Amino acid sequence: MSFLPGTGRIMSATLILALSSCSMAPAYKPPAMASTASFKEAPGWQPARPADDVAKGEWWKLFADPVLDGLEAKVAASNQNVAAFAAAYAQARAAVRETRASLFPSVDLSAGGTRAGTFGNGTTTIIGSNGTTSSSGSGSRRYSVNLGATWEPDVFGRISSGLRQQKALAQASEGDLLNATLAAQGELASNYVQLRGLDQQKIVYQETIAAYERALKITSNRYDQGQVARVDVLQAQTQLANARATSADIDRQRAAFEHAIAVLIGESPSSFALPAAPWSRAVPDVPGILPGTVLERRPDIAAAERRVAAANQGIGVERAAFFPTFGLTGDIGTQTSRLGSLFTAASSIWSLGVTSALTLLDFGARSARVAQARASFDQAAANYRQTTLTAVQQVEDELAATRVLRTVAEQRSAAATAANRVEQLTQNQYLSGLIVYTDVITAQATALNARQQAIQATVDRQVSAITLVQAIGGAWPTPAP
Repeated sequence: MSFLPGTGRIMSATLILALSSCSMAPAYKPPAMASTASFKEAPGWQPARPADDVAKGEWWKLFADPVLDGLEAKVAASNQNVAAFAAAYAQARAAVRETRASLFPSVDLSAGGTRAGTFGNGTTTIIGSNGTTSSSGSGSRRYSVNLGATWEPDVFGRISSGLRQQKALAQASEGDLLNATLAAQGELASNYVQLRGLDQQKIVYQETIAAYERALKITSNRYDQGQVARVDVLQAQTQLANARATSADIDRQRAAFEHAIAVLIGESPSSFALPAAPWSRAVPDVPGILPGTVLERRPDIAAAERRVAAANQGIGVERAAFFPTFGLTGDIGTQTSRLGSLFTAASSIWSLGVTSALTLLDFGARSARVAQARASFDQAAANYRQTTLTAVQQVEDELAATRVLRTVAEQRSAAATAANRVEQLTQNQYLSGLIVYTDVITAQATALNARQQAIQATVDRQVSAITLVQAIGGAWPTPAP
């Protein structure tokens, strides 16, 4: 098969330009951020070596709770929010493959067969390949097969910039998926420790209700003996009824957390149940990191940075519109009136062409699109900086909370111990006739509140540890040898 005169040179020149295509996108550098040597709220918080499983991202194992481990394993597989982000990531990867395909020619194959004739006594003239003519009243047949190809060489980098843009967006989508997974895992762990705290609150109230029932019986007996007034019995009844009401409300709160956990692991709240279990007061120590490491670890920061890179390539796509586009087309096929001679050399035809297009006047439309792309880059950069600042703020907040809540828990525990002792002493004094029953009621209420506050302080520490893990990215890099 021969080419049209000069076509080979045109194709060669176009191919060379395509292979040496330049990018119109500006040189990319991630937006600069100020960094410090340590966190203000924990200046001595240095990197530590966590357990191997924690280094792989299973940070919840710091709590050493097998039930929590089993629930967390279901999040990545069954959580529907995570599944939605996984689907979005799959779409982004498919978009990369679609854009990459634009760098290569597209090939089409077509085939057809027609028959033409006249009505009545008319005849159809058929011209043969050797120049002879014949007439037929039954019509004519034509068969054809055609193989065509088109290709747009990426001379000025428009397609390659678009491909790099799609790759960056896919990486951002992956960051979104990791961030959604981390958020679901953190929410599950937080709900779980709060549910276990309520289980402990329930135990406290069960013990308290039993104590109040004994106190009511003692007071009623003393009233029957004429030793105390009726008001003492009424106060004991009031105290007992309030305790029973609060205990019932704990069941409501626990049910809400149980339902939330079911949804997080992708199960129906109607069929999911989480039996009561012993409460672990353990508060794990979160291995430290340095401030600059937050930028490398947090998936939301990584996603924001990749969107900046995508916006930078978007500038290149729009700038490439100022330059011409080139296209190559080629066809080879065969046409004949007899099916048996469809693929003979005498019936073959071919064509080859080169096209070029350039917009000469658009009254500033292309310039406006470039300006839009630059503004989109500035917006993405600002979002990246804001995401980074917010991440550092969250780490500082949780470091402060971790430090303060440790002191709070210690003081709450001491207060509960003292309040329990006061409650016991006042009951003895009341039985000895030294104080009135109002003093007993006050001591009981104070002791119950102190026990509740001690439990809640420990739960708050556990939730703060979980939030701190999320704030630093959820997993620790494996230490270098």
